[in-house]
Amino acid sequence: MTALGTAWSAVGGDAALLPRVSTVVREGALDARLPVRELARACVGACALAAAELAARRAGRAEVPRVRLDDGAIATAFVSERHLLVDGRAPVWFAPLSKFWPTADGWVRTHANYPHHRAGLLAGLEMTQDDPDAVGAALAERSSHEVERAVYAAGGLAVALRTPREWAAHEQAVAVAGRPLVEHERPDTARAHALPPLDGTPLLPAAGVRVLDLTRVIAGPVATRTLALLGADVLRLDTPLLPELLDQHTDTGFGKRSATLDLAADRSTFEELLAAADVVVTGYRPGSLDRFGLSARALAERRPGLVVAELSAWGAYGPWSGRRGFDSLVQVATGIAATEGSAEQPGALPAQALDHGTGYLLAAAVLRALTERAEQGDGRCVRLSLARTARWLTDGIEPGPRGDVAYEAPDAWLGERDSALGRLRYALSPVSFEDGPRDWARPPGVWGADPARWD
Repeated sequence: MTALGTAWSAVGGDAALLPRVSTVVREGALDARLPVRELARACVGACALAAAELAARRAGRAEVPRVRLDDGAIATAFVSERHLLVDGRAPVWFAPLSKFWPTADGWVRTHANYPHHRAGLLAGLEMTQDDPDAVGAALAERSSHEVERAVYAAGGLAVALRTPREWAAHEQAVAVAGRPLVEHERPDTARAHALPPLDGTPLLPAAGVRVLDLTRVIAGPVATRTLALLGADVLRLDTPLLPELLDQHTDTGFGKRSATLDLAADRSTFEELLAAADVVVTGYRPGSLDRFGLSARALAERRPGLVVAELSAWGAYGPWSGRRGFDSLVQVATGIAATEGSAEQPGALPAQALDHGTGYLLAAAVLRALTERAEQGDGRCVRLSLARTARWLTDGIEPGPRGDVAYEAPDAWLGERDSALGRLRYALSPVSFEDGPRDWARPPGVWGADPARWD
């Protein structure tokens, strides 16, 4: 089966619709040892086809609009954070302590972009100052697995470099391998309200769909950014106690509104939002939101017919299910960094492809859940993880054919517009289908500046 066929099947799509997809193959796009281009194309393709399918249903069209994939658009979007300019300023995406470090017996990769993660890293190393030279010296004296254990125990993030064979033997890898690429559950049997028909163009298959976005960083926000492109009313909620990285929020904030809400202090506001929501997307560690009544089953009990999409780094199972994680760390654990590196040092994929790919696949799963809900009435829960996407990349995708044209520059797939944050240059969405939208209806706004209510 092709990578697109696998992705489309994973979200529950009908294989008869696959011929509606065409592709412009560009040589040099997302070039890597692993089939990153094929993964990216499959995830975006599944999302675009799911959008076109839902659009046809709501517009009363007999045929699903044709989907056009372009490797140039996809490659540009998969590094959208690198193309962002704010008044001509290029953001810095990784803090000085977020990098590969040599250890006494190998390598570790740390993630310390957020202040609390930086504090956890230093605590795990029994240090008080974040001097990179001192951190490097401390790491060089310890084994990689010792660092991994100590830093995680202190609330930080560090992962030892593993080869593909070493990861395959790990308990978490075994748990991940036993799960489907996209997990599906039907938490209730209540009928949801029907979405109204669509008319006019562009076709916005998610128009009228209210999405509560409880995600951070990249993968989840990419999914909800895509739903916003397709017409959804997306309200991102963050705790005021944990501010997001502002440039990261800008890159993934197109089409959305952003509010802060303390769930412990103001549950009534959240319950009001939930009572009118169609979709809830969560991107925190499995179980971490349960104390707020935000498990899929608890949400479905209070809002029958709801579509719940859950995203995690390592999966909701296995010994690492409760661990925090990011794309860069999952690459290191699963053998990707070893595969893409050399004998001298680890490497990385040409994009944070696990984040972006899982994000588009998550959006596809939500769109297909909305289509199934329209047909059958009841709600759905879908679950994805970066680690499961990594397994697909490393052990489930065949490299595709070489392209007839080259990917030379991203210019054709970049946009510019003014915003409350300044003049923005940004990557356009690669999700494209006949009569579909080409750009977001609104630029990103200031983090937490919107009221916590539906428009």
